[in-house]
Amino acid sequence: MTDHQRNEAPDLRQPDDAEVPGPRSGLRNPQAAVRGLGAGTLILEAIVLLLAIQPIRILGGHLSGWGVAAVITLAVLAILLAGLMSRPWAWTAGAVLQALLIACGLLHWSLAVLGIIFAGAWAYAAYVRKTILG
Repeated sequence: MTDHQRNEAPDLRQPDDAEVPGPRSGLRNPQAAVRGLGAGTLILEAIVLLLAIQPIRILGGHLSGWGVAAVITLAVLAILLAGLMSRPWAWTAGAVLQALLIACGLLHWSLAVLGIIFAGAWAYAAYVRKTILG
């Protein structure tokens, strides 16, 4: 191989880990994507909670007025929190909301079941957040 060919050969070396800047998710705006994931999870939770009131009352037993008020309050909190996902404390508040829903299982067992389901969804969303943002 001549000197001329040696100088024009492409560099096939892989970059060192020190040269690669942090985790790359492939998203244009990973912060916005994560906020959307959290907000979407909370909005879905609010819709399910509001739609669950009547079937619980009719099929599942006696959901008292306090139980209905608790479900409506949690749904409103979920909607408000969805709008505040840009705040640094919003993910912690979302976890607290899931714990409150599980605690509402004292009012009716089906609320605890919904709380466990949405706590799992929230935990997965937090895992995705950590994966994307590092």
